[in-house]
Amino acid sequence: MSSPGHSITHVSDTARWTALHRATESARPDALFRDPLAERLAGEHGRAIVARVPRSTRNGWWLVARTKIIDDAIAEAIADGCDRVLNLAAGLDTRPYRLDLPADFTWMEADLPQLLAEKTQLLADEAPRCRLTRVAVDLADPAARDAFLDEALRGATKALVLTEGLLMYLEDSDVAALSAAIKRPEVGWWMLDFAGPGLKNMLNKKMAGILQNAPFKFAPENGLAYFEDLGWQTVEVEALYMAAHRLRRLPMWMRPLAWLPQPDPRRPGGRTWSAVALLTH
Repeated sequence: MSSPGHSITHVSDTARWTALHRATESARPDALFRDPLAERLAGEHGRAIVARVPRSTRNGWWLVARTKIIDDAIAEAIADGCDRVLNLAAGLDTRPYRLDLPADFTWMEADLPQLLAEKTQLLADEAPRCRLTRVAVDLADPAARDAFLDEALRGATKALVLTEGLLMYLEDSDVAALSAAIKRPEVGWWMLDFAGPGLKNMLNKKMAGILQNAPFKFAPENGLAYFEDLGWQTVEVEALYMAAHRLRRLPMWMRPLAWLPQPDPRRPGGRTWSAVALLTH
């Protein structure tokens, strides 16, 4: 991890960016969720990253909407029999501490050793609401990833795999390999977010100075159909723009655009579009 004086020097630094927006949302009187740990985790480095983001994208509405959608989907999955969550590239996520989870529910976090060590230290005086296990693993290493999945899914019958904020930093081949690795009988759902080519191109250009060490890579031309072609079935999909509008988090100047025809999730084209999807197989 890098020092607070820098911006994003590694993709894992984006976890601080996300945490700061969770903290900002939590401070609102009408907050969609409460995360009392987010500001601590974001730190000065998180504030420095957000301060460098162009003003037009500094609001973080898509991160707030994504968080809320996933929170709700996890609650619904647990009500539907989910017996385990595997959060891959968990970053500085705090759902095991803030969601209303059964005390005996199993939650597994996987991420790079240095980030997890820092997170564990920062949260040393906090108690999760469920059975939380953190595993340091390089998910880019196929052997290490598969060994982790073998162990993490042992005994599960209906697990949910979460890859929040991960896929856009991977190559297409890495996403396909990850898909194959988690398509197991023990996995009931895959919760993910993805972007279209238009958003990838816009962000890589508009925020080149910030994202040069963590550029967006994965943005399939066929959007949701990319995953369906890999054998997944769509349970739900919601565009983050429309979710933010529904949740009243879009900036005022963007709200009229919500009344325009929205892209087909399977053909997002050049629009600056992204979505969260819940898949099964």
